[in-house]
Amino acid sequence: MIAALNRLVSLVEAADELDVAETAKELGTTEHHLRRMFSSLAGMPLSEYVRRRRMTMAAADVIRGRDDLLGIAVRYGYGSAEAFGRAFRAVHGASPGDVRRNGGPLRTQPRLTFRLTVEGGNPMETRIADRPAFRVAGHAARVPLIHRGPNPLIQQHIAGLPAAEHQRLKELSDTEPGGLLQVFDDLDSDRTEGSELTYLHGAAVTAGTPVPADLDTLEVAAGAWAVFRTTEASLPETWAATATEWFPSNPWRLRPGPEIVVLVDREARELWLPVEGAQG
Repeated sequence: MIAALNRLVSLVEAADELDVAETAKELGTTEHHLRRMFSSLAGMPLSEYVRRRRMTMAAADVIRGRDDLLGIAVRYGYGSAEAFGRAFRAVHGASPGDVRRNGGPLRTQPRLTFRLTVEGGNPMETRIADRPAFRVAGHAARVPLIHRGPNPLIQQHIAGLPAAEHQRLKELSDTEPGGLLQVFDDLDSDRTEGSELTYLHGAAVTAGTPVPADLDTLEVAAGAWAVFRTTEASLPETWAATATEWFPSNPWRLRPGPEIVVLVDREARELWLPVEGAQG
């Protein structure tokens, strides 16, 4: 995975247009997994990194002054100087004209290099569960993706449910993952901060289980799941460690599907991630 990410970075530098799906295929992985690993390890979406690097290189051309701004805009894939100017200002905080006159200010995005560091001092309690298709029934809401700290809209969504509703959902559960679930679906492939996702607070049921009409449902495809046992306090660290430690050292990759947190008890949590064999 580290070699694949560094190859991807090289292609960002060399290619005018980056076909991520084709690149992932050539690297023996999937676009879904490649984008997720990049954003987790780089701390930014792949699309944002590409934009910053393009504007870093464009700034050098602007300062050199050899070409007019429209020619530079076209070189970097923009159809007009106005569109290029908006993208340039979003990265550098100044217009191309200001930078050409004053030599700055510039906000440079260095080229990324991924390196493997040996950690693994804290074993991760993990199992692989192969599950048939099931449904999740509960209460859904569209919320923005927030990387750090609790998501206030999710907290409000849960707090707005009557206390008896949590027990009703728990009793509805009749298959694994059992108990109350926090389900995150329709996630942006780059995990872009602020992008919308579907959050569902509910329970897993088999295909034949009757679901009350007042509940939302989500169909979950059959497949393998990597299940990480953790605590509520360490759940964010466990989520991050799946990308930095577990996936690079295990023959699995992420597949499309929801990510699920199982509320085992007051402290214990299970993080369920949909996976497939890395050579599958």
